[in-house]
Amino acid sequence: MKAVDRIRATVRIRGKVQGVFFRYSAKLEANRLGLTGWIRNCEDGDVQTTVEGPRERVAEFVDWCGVGPPGAIVSDLEVNEFPATGDFSAFRVEH
Repeated sequence: MKAVDRIRATVRIRGKVQGVFFRYSAKLEANRLGLTGWIRNCEDGDVQTTVEGPRERVAEFVDWCGVGPPGAIVSDLEVNEFPATGDFSAFRVEH
């Protein structure tokens, strides 16, 4: 059996993404997909996240970030992929 291709993605989400439960909704989505990592608000109004897991599930999460929860208006995503490190045991919201 082939090992699961695990990756890490960093995502910067721009638009109307603060004050719309983006971080909480992203945590629910990451948990649903079995991903680990973190998400936080940035001082400039963006949201930033780092997520790890199977490539297909990370891609699904990134696609979700491109839409976000109801009320969000995502104008741009900046995505970078790296090898997974296994640094995270869960997905958390950082404050």
